[in-house]
Amino acid sequence: MSEIGTITKSALAAKLAAEGATMSEYAGVETAARFGDPSAEFAAITRDCGIYDLGWRGKIAVTGGDRFRWLNGMVTNNIKDLKPNHGNYNFLLNAQGRIQGDMYAYNRGDRILLDTEHSQVAHLMHTLDHFIIMDDVELADVSEQITSIGVQGPKAKDALKAVGIEPSCADPLVVCDVKWKGANVAVTRMASDDFLTYEIWLSPETAPALWDALKNAGAKPVGTEALEMFRVLAGVPKYGTDIRERELPQETEQKHALNFTKGCYIGQEIVERIRSQGNLHRAFTGFELATAIAVPAKVEDETGKEVGQVTSMATIPGPSGERVLALGYIRREARDRILKASGANLKPAAVPFKL
Repeated sequence: MSEIGTITKSALAAKLAAEGATMSEYAGVETAARFGDPSAEFAAITRDCGIYDLGWRGKIAVTGGDRFRWLNGMVTNNIKDLKPNHGNYNFLLNAQGRIQGDMYAYNRGDRILLDTEHSQVAHLMHTLDHFIIMDDVELADVSEQITSIGVQGPKAKDALKAVGIEPSCADPLVVCDVKWKGANVAVTRMASDDFLTYEIWLSPETAPALWDALKNAGAKPVGTEALEMFRVLAGVPKYGTDIRERELPQETEQKHALNFTKGCYIGQEIVERIRSQGNLHRAFTGFELATAIAVPAKVEDETGKEVGQVTSMATIPGPSGERVLALGYIRREARDRILKASGANLKPAAVPFKL
């Protein structure tokens, strides 16, 4: 990853641009937006095998003898009991229980590795560093040392095996270390029952050769426009877009980010109060729309009352034609009402959506 003026370029940016990709900023990093038709790229990651640059993900290393105890008191999930090379998803909250960022945390032995969007790295490091008082803890931005390549689709495992990487050691949110052509790489798999997605963590120097090998094995290059289509289909909220500082953890419906037995952490009192009292008025949901709209957009009922918001939207190609799908929030009592957003009819739907 390199800084060009005020633009951060991913480790693969120059290579992808040379291959004809349309480049754009995503999560604070310049990478490939598309290689051709985003609908065809979407088909690759849902029906075949696609590869994509994950250089827009950043990495923070947490070291020191107090790292497990300290981080366990910072975030919403159970850090202190993470097994070696296992990870989990977390929120960082303020004292009022509002979400300040999200991340995956992995126990990598001598350090805890935080994986988040590059655009969040500086803010998370500043916020976390504020709470290191007398603790034996150090934070380091190691995004320049580790980049990532995504390999996704029903044939992802075959593509990895074809280039000499055995992925079967990588269970969901479990990292395994392997060698590839003499280089150290790590393989992990995202937690999803519906889609097969691997991440390969490796040095920036090794990334171009692995990219070429995977392409030669039949994997199709994919840009962030298709990834956004998939993100909406899978119902995954994005921090800064679907998850803002106004949101409370339970409103996001990301139950896998919360642990209710781990003990105290910042914002825990609010999270526990919501759990015990059940006083949650709005919740994250999917929407099906009659037509595309500009987002964000207010959701209104038949009386014109605002009852929710559409935060993300994508037009998804499918066997029976295009569908307009969206993510956002709805008040619980309004789910069965007649709803509109920017004049378009819409209805709440469970996520992940089905193709």
